[in-house]
Amino acid sequence: MKVFVTGGCGQVGSLTTEMLLAKGNEVIAIDNLETGRREHLAQEADGLTYINGSIADKDLVDSLFEEHKPDVVVHTAASYKDPTDWYSDAMTNVVGGANVVKASVDHKVGRFIYFQTALCYGTKPTESPISLDHLKFPANSSYAISKTAAEDYLAISGLDFVTFRLANVVGPRNVSGPLPIFYSRLRDGKKCFVTPARRDFVYGGDLAKVTVEAAYGKGSGTYHFSSGKDIAIKELYDAVVKAMKLNHYPAPDQMPLGSDDAASILLDPSRTFKDFGEIEFTPLDDFVHKAVEYYKEHGVHGEYTHLKLEDKKA
Repeated sequence: MKVFVTGGCGQVGSLTTEMLLAKGNEVIAIDNLETGRREHLAQEADGLTYINGSIADKDLVDSLFEEHKPDVVVHTAASYKDPTDWYSDAMTNVVGGANVVKASVDHKVGRFIYFQTALCYGTKPTESPISLDHLKFPANSSYAISKTAAEDYLAISGLDFVTFRLANVVGPRNVSGPLPIFYSRLRDGKKCFVTPARRDFVYGGDLAKVTVEAAYGKGSGTYHFSSGKDIAIKELYDAVVKAMKLNHYPAPDQMPLGSDDAASILLDPSRTFKDFGEIEFTPLDDFVHKAVEYYKEHGVHGEYTHLKLEDKKA
């Protein structure tokens, strides 16, 4: 099987690529390295073709599809590192997403797998856990708006697709959100803050396993990738402190929710469990430990967040 993976050097893209290669598949991976890191993929691996480029380049995308004729597309690429950079988000997430979807239609790709943010439901969802029938309200961030636009292109494409609307996916190779931010600030002896927010944190490797199952034909349509349980942000912070084996407990500041943040975004995973089976989710302490060991070896680059937290990070 030939699989075209966008964002192949990102967290989910690289883990999925490794699993697909281990099963003897051919993978064509593209990444512009804005947030992905080249070392996440082997420089040379049987069955791997790596392209340093942007999916916003339509001619490049079309030529790669024409040359490789993939059977499956796994579209993990996304722009998210600057909440005020609407241009990059629109070019990668909307234009790039549309390019990949359209090329998949033109070249009769058999299956398309997409990843959507839970923020497509807005920061004030009307139910918890959120059902798949909840209306989409993405006008809360450039990231949510642009990711939802590409998902809508996919919906009208006629392709056989699976969309995973995601809980907070973290672990080694994770460069966005509170986990790498907590680590880097604690490492540097800086103060951290937590809010009352609750989130469902899931390990990227668990998502990659389900993605490979989808690539092989399991499931159809829209799913929530979620454990169905949320925890306080402070529990994640405490897990990072524990994994770093600090000599003392640096108590974080307690801050109110930001205007663009949500108290809780908990997704209902019942359809996922029905179609993919019960998922054995990696425990929080285990994947936080893996992430801390990774950051110690490879460093933390970016510490990105879609939220406007500049005034709270000083």
